[in-house]
Formats: sequence, structure tokens, C-alpha cells
Amino acid sequence: MKTFLEKDFLLYSEEAKILYHEVAAKAPIIDYHNHLPPELIAKDYQFKNITEVWLGGDHYKWRAMRANGVDESYITGNKPDEEKFFQWAKTVPYTMRNPLYHWTHLELQRYFDIHDLLNERSARKVYETTSSSLQTKEYSVRNLLRKMNVAVICTTDDPCDSLEFHIQIKNDGFEIPVLPAFRPDAAMNAGNTRLLNDYVARLEKVTNTSVTGFKEYLAALKSRHDFFASVGCKVSDHGLEHLYAEDYTDTEIETIFDKIRIGKSISAEENAKFKSAMLVHFAEWDYEKNWVQQYHLGALRNNNIRLQELAGADVGADSIGDYSQGKSLSKFLGSLDARGVLTKTILYNLNPSDNELFATMAGNFNDGTVPGKIQYGAAWWFLDQKDGMEKQIATLSNMGLLSRFVGMLTDSRSFLSFPRHEYFRRILCNMFGDDIVNGELPNDMEWIKKIVGDICFNNAKSYFGWENII
Repeated sequence: MKTFLEKDFLLYSEEAKILYHEVAAKAPIIDYHNHLPPELIAKDYQFKNITEVWLGGDHYKWRAMRANGVDESYITGNKPDEEKFFQWAKTVPYTMRNPLYHWTHLELQRYFDIHDLLNERSARKVYETTSSSLQTKEYSVRNLLRKMNVAVICTTDDPCDSLEFHIQIKNDGFEIPVLPAFRPDAAMNAGNTRLLNDYVARLEKVTNTSVTGFKEYLAALKSRHDFFASVGCKVSDHGLEHLYAEDYTDTEIETIFDKIRIGKSISAEENAKFKSAMLVHFAEWDYEKNWVQQYHLGALRNNNIRLQELAGADVGADSIGDYSQGKSLSKFLGSLDARGVLTKTILYNLNPSDNELFATMAGNFNDGTVPGKIQYGAAWWFLDQKDGMEKQIATLSNMGLLSRFVGMLTDSRSFLSFPRHEYFRRILCNMFGDDIVNGELPNDMEWIKKIVGDICFNNAKSYFGWENII
């Protein structure tokens, strides 16, 4: 019987162990999509305790705590940090077979060399030990990144963000590049007239311009796109229920924008046309700069109205959506491709029933100019677990080229989440190892080592154009 989280955790063959320990474990981490706050990196922040870094914004843990019967005051409420941690510690034993159980103990081991199981009995010792460590310089935010061999990270940033902290980090000479990603979701939120007008006001302020019509709106956003590029941005990102690909005319979009600006509500059809137009413009700008565009599709967000009124949006009341994805994906990507303005693209799917749809859709628009130009992205959010990763890897293997995959990301708000890369890498190596043992792949370890190294690091380094900064 194996010991829990031993050296060969998730590695069930000698071949898998060789691939992981000799290749994957040594590869630096490229985390090309996360939600880490750049301000904390700029300030080289010291966390006060394990609660602040672990529970401060982790809706994965919040959902588990609610499911375990923990009162909201210990989750998003104002209970003391120590009491919040103890409630999480009491919850952890009940998370067995949820990825949180693995992630929690991996993070305790990798960052703090704590091999105790977290539960009600060990909670005080773990809290005191980790919190004491976090208050030392060795555990500052920048040193947490160094500890995990991080080579580059991309944060997620609104077009109106000043990027002052990215600039400060670069000027400080911090050796790990911290780059912005252009996330303009709020700029196309035409379904809420008040919020979009508030956003226009923010944009006017940051660009020192007056937005009198749609052309001025586009010009202001384009200036921010250019500014992001000047700070090293090479990535855009969109979080959508599904892609929008409605037919529209420029006159229609200008009229819709004028209605929004005078506070009139717009129809569902007009909303879809406006979003379709915005996505096309963003995609064209990305192509002009040879950026990578990412589309995170399929989340049904903020389902619990009561919880949203109590604690706000994005607090763990989201789920997998059952949207129709295929036709709009095909139309959107096909239109860009036909006009020769389709840049490198990563498609992330949240509904496992659509795995094959996304993988085959990505294969439709590769054009031979870039290996893996259109990527079927890593298992995302609710699929970011052992079964979900295995299915994503298997689907990509069956319907595309796993060897050209750009690998894993954290998609996290926590500076302790980087062992998720290790989790993925172990799973990847074990799948290759199983195929070798079963005679489904040749025992050509040198070639398979190359493929594993490429997936873990080299492919992303080349795909995002970061050869000169890593």
C-alpha cells in the first residue's frame, strides 16, 4: 500500500517516475493565466497568517465549507482569521476525493514542509507554524514565487487598469516577469446599461478623452490595448458564457451604443450584436500585435441571489452551464480566419460534454503557420481535477496533437496554488507511463521525455513569444 502523498504520488509505473522526476519536476513554471494581484508582488507583501493567503479569496474552499455546514460568517464574514482557519481545518477531512484534499496537503508540504494531515486536531499547530513562517522574509510574495521555480506569470487586468504595479515590478528588476493580460469583459457588458456607462466614464478618465460615440469608444479602448502592449502584454482573455457571432452593421452598433449612452435599455438581440462587434474588434487588435487570445467559455455565474446580496459576486455560487457552443465558435473563428486576421487562440471549455466539440473545433483552424496555433486549453475551473485533466489530455490526444499543448495554468488568486502545476505534471507523466507499459507507445524514453518537457515548459515559452525574457 502506498503512503499518502509520497514521492511517487500519482505515478504508477517506473516509466512515469522517470518522466516526472527527471523531466517534469525540473521544468520551470509558466503560469500564463491567473488572477494574482500584482500590487502584492510589487510591494513584496508579507501575509499575516495562513488564513489571509489561503482563504482570502478562494471560492473553491468557500464552496466546500458551505457544503460542510459552516456558517457564512466564517467564510466571507468578519470572524477572526484564526477561527476561519479552524473551520477550514474541520472541513478538510470531509473533502476526501475532492481535489481540495490533495491541493491542501500538497501546499502544506511544498511551501512549509508540513506532512501532517490537516484536521481539527492538527489545526492549531498548522496555523501557528505556517503563520509564523509567512511572517518571515523567506515567505514574502516574491520568495513564494521563487520557491516554486516560477519563470513568468500573467495576471488578469481590465483595460482601465493603470498597470502601475507591473511597471514598478519591472523597474525593481524582479527577475520573474509579471505581465498583464488584457481582459475587457466589462467593456462589452451592454446588458447592463448603468454599468457600461459607468465603465465609459472610467475609460474617459484614464484616457483623458471624451467618448461621444462608438468610434470614440473604440479609439479609447484601442489606446489602452496599445498601452498594455507597451508594458509587455502579449495575451488577451475573455470570460464568456459562449462566444457571440451575430451579423451586424457598423451603423447598427453605433445606434445601439447611442441608446446605451442616453440610458435606454437594449434588446437581447442588440446586446448580442454589440458583444459580437466588440469581440471582432478585440480579435483584430490581438492579431495586429501577434497576441494570444484566450476564451474561457461555459460558466453559469452567480446563481445564488441571496448569497450575492450578502457577500457579492464571484463568491462560489457558480456552476457549469449548458450553452450551445459549436455554431458560434465556428462562425466567429471562421470569419476571422477567412479574413486572415485569426491570431493564436486558446479555447477553454467548462462543460465536459463539450470536450470533443472544443477539441475538434480547435483543429479546424490550424493553418501551418504556428505549431498548435489554435489550442484546446487546459482543464478549467470545475474540470481542474484528476478526472478532468485526464479527460482533457485524452481528448486532445485523440483529436489533436497533445505534443503541441501549452500545458497547465493555475487560474488562481492564491500565491500558494502553484503545486497545481505539479499535480498536472504527475498526471501527464503517469498517462504516458501507462501507455508505455501497455505497449500502446514505444519505450522511446528520450523522445517522450522531450514531449513531456515541451508540454510542461517549452511549448508555452515559444507559443507566447517569451524566448527573450525567460
